[in-house]
Order: sequence, then structure tokens, then C-alpha cells
Amino acid sequence: MNKLRWAMDGGFWDLDISTPVTLEGEARAVPGHPLPLGVSRGTKLSRPKQTDFFQRFMFAPFLPSYSYSPASSSHSFNLQRCLAIPLSQDWYYLIESSQLFCFSSPFTQSDSQSSSLIPAICACLRDKSLYALGIYSELSLTPQDTLVLSSDANGNDDTPPRRKAVLHHEVIFPDHNLTLEAASPSLFLDKSGNYWDVPLSLALDLASIPSSSGASYHFCMRHIAGLPKLFEGGDENHGKTIPATLLPGITLRHAISFKKNLEIWRSEAKKLKMVQPFDIFLSTPHVSASGIIGAVMTASHGDNSVASEVDDSHSTAAGFSYRSHALKSAVHADLFSSVSFMAQHGSFQKWFLDLTRFHVRLNFPSGRKFLSGATQLAHDFVNSQQPTNKALEAICPSATISLQQQIVGPFSFRVDSGVTVGLNKQTNWYAQAHDPVFALEYALQVLGSAKAIAWYSPKQREFLVELRFFET
Repeated sequence: MNKLRWAMDGGFWDLDISTPVTLEGEARAVPGHPLPLGVSRGTKLSRPKQTDFFQRFMFAPFLPSYSYSPASSSHSFNLQRCLAIPLSQDWYYLIESSQLFCFSSPFTQSDSQSSSLIPAICACLRDKSLYALGIYSELSLTPQDTLVLSSDANGNDDTPPRRKAVLHHEVIFPDHNLTLEAASPSLFLDKSGNYWDVPLSLALDLASIPSSSGASYHFCMRHIAGLPKLFEGGDENHGKTIPATLLPGITLRHAISFKKNLEIWRSEAKKLKMVQPFDIFLSTPHVSASGIIGAVMTASHGDNSVASEVDDSHSTAAGFSYRSHALKSAVHADLFSSVSFMAQHGSFQKWFLDLTRFHVRLNFPSGRKFLSGATQLAHDFVNSQQPTNKALEAICPSATISLQQQIVGPFSFRVDSGVTVGLNKQTNWYAQAHDPVFALEYALQVLGSAKAIAWYSPKQREFLVELRFFET
């Protein structure tokens, strides 16, 4: 649950996100880029464990997914299956998974009229580049330490295997989690929807366990070696600009934030007797609000610090910055804040129309930018001047909206979308939705608070079925 909390804190952290483009089913958001909606929520099992769960308890022979690669202009429909081998009940077990990649290409007229279509399909299925094999191993070193090793590769000889090692430690400090990670290559997703492969990434992440209210602390250190390449782009980046934070170098981020929850209203009506809610975390109608304010400081050394200066000169980034070209180092500090409002109707016990949820979050990623705009607006007001568009846009937050509606029984429909508020050239206000994610959810009632989700992102042109826990 710790990464769910930090997903709200300004988008400063390279959080795990779900993706169907690799067998592992996981990527990272590029540091400093907004977290994509709908693809990273709550605590979830690794992709091999999810596949094993669907096979064992939901009788799904395969786990489907779909993705589109702009770099290779190809569609991919994937069917994933795994074989679990418990080597020890208390220590670790091995999961071996395989995946079928089917790349679609348009048939020519002669192909469609040919009588040899079935042999052609059989020959296509014998192509080893359509298949991938992965090995996942989880070892419990101590009750507090878990080591995860994974490796996967497909039949394409030009594609190197993906390897990762992660060490989780729970109590190095009271109420803190420590994670060490090494990956080669490591997959990142930028704000434009492009995937990047980093040749080698080493990371250390120390975060306090989040609470409903109070202070939280987060420290992250990452070292990147090698020049990133566009995923499935071969040796070319197809005109795409590499994000500055992914260039070779070392980056340290340190943040502290304070959260306050406010319960506006909570229903005291009695629930239906002898009827278990489909999700215990969604069983009480309520109206609530919350706010987060914090500060973050980033120090970088290497090519990433030099290139970030070019990025900042063409962006609306604000905050305190210091750079040394001689030392190839940079320091950046700023404030951030977030305000959320949530309302729920229904207790999710009845079979029809017993759950409606609405959630909106306003993000202010740069405190200095907001204060600068507010100061300029106050100056214009005092001097009876027309406010500038730049000052008005500086105080406008980015917004995300989520709406969930029960369809029947444990099934519900959910849509997440970003909302941009700004001014056009005629100085008229406008609000525009962007990057929507549509999801069909099935609550697993016997587990208390878990659900199977099938979501689709039109922007990314991705579809994925996955398992999530404790998502509110």
C-alpha cells in the first residue's frame, strides 16, 4: 500500500505500473513525469503470481492482454500461462511462465484468396519469435526479507533477455520499508506514452509506511548506466527525445509530506444482515476529503543533470534550482500539494445499483509556480490591471477524475480520466478530458477486498487483465 500513497505526492517517484508489453507485466513511470491513470493502483501480486491465481481459482486457462507498438507499427495479442513449482512451503517457490505473442499484419489480396491460408497460419505459429519464456523465483531469506529473481526472453535472437533482482526488507527502521533493485534492461514509460529500455538500472528506495494522517518520509536513489533506447525501436529512437531523467547518472530524491483526512459525512444506517459486502472496503456510504502538502529535493550527477537544464528551459518547471556545468551536477527543490474529494453512495451488498463512487483529485506539482502566479494576480488586482494568461494558468491545478458504478452483483464499471483546465487564445476558459482508462471490475467477495480488473487505455492502445488488492 505504500506506493499507492506516494502516487499522490506530485508524481516525483518512478512507481511500478502495469503493462502488457513485456512478460513481466511491469514498468516504471519516468521520474518527474505524471503517473499514467488507471495502471497503478494499490498492492498487487507479481504478474506470474496473478497468472497462477487466475488458473487455480478462477479456472482461466490463459491470461489475455493486448498492446500496440508505435515503434514497430505492430499489434500484439498475448496469451499467458504459467506453471508453479513449490519447492518449499516456508521458503520459496518457482513460477515458470510462457507467453504467446501474435503480431498481426494486413493480408494482401492474393493471400486472402489463397487456399493455403491454414498452412500459412501453421507456419506462422511455428515461428519461435512469437513465443516468450520467463522464470520467476521468490525466496524468503528471513521473516522480514524477501529476494525476488526474474528473467524472461522471447524467441527473437535480436532481443536481449530481461533480468531483475529485487530485495524487500520491512523493518530496517521502525515503520519503514526498504527496497533494493537491479534490472537489465529496465523499462520506463514517459508522459507521452513512449516506452524506454534503460540498459542497467540500480535503485534503493526507503519509505515510511503510510498512515491515514500525519507525516511521511521517502528517499530514493537511482543509478542509470548506458544510453536508453526506444522499446522495440531497434537502434533508432524514431525522432523521440530521451527523457532527461533517464540519461546516465545518479539521482537522489528526498521528500517529506503531511496528510490530513477530513470525514464530512459517514452513513450510520445498518447494513443488510447475513449479507457480506462484495468488498468490505467499499461497504460504507460516505463523503470525505483529504489534503497533502510536502517538499521534495532532487540532486543529480551525470548527463541527466546537464540535459535537465534544457528540459526546464522549455517547460513550466519551477522551484529552486542550482547547476554546476563543471561538476555535471544539479540540485532542485520545490513544494507540492494535492487535494482530494471522494463521495460514495451504496454499501455494495445488493445486486443492483448499490455502489456509486466519485473521486476527484487536484494536483499542484510546483509550489513556487503557484505562489508566483498568485502573487502576480494579486499585483494585477491591486493595480486594476488585466490578469495575464500565464499567471492564471500558473494557479490552475491538474485534475484527475474517477467514476465507478455497479452494474450487477460483483461487476462494476470504472473510468479514470485526466482533466486539463486552461485558457485559449481568446482568453476563454476551457476544460478538456485526456488519457481516459476504462475498466470492468469483478469483486472477489470471498477474499474480503480483492478484484479482477480488465482495463483498456485508448491512448496507449493497451488491454490487460490483472488482480488487485485493498484498492479504495
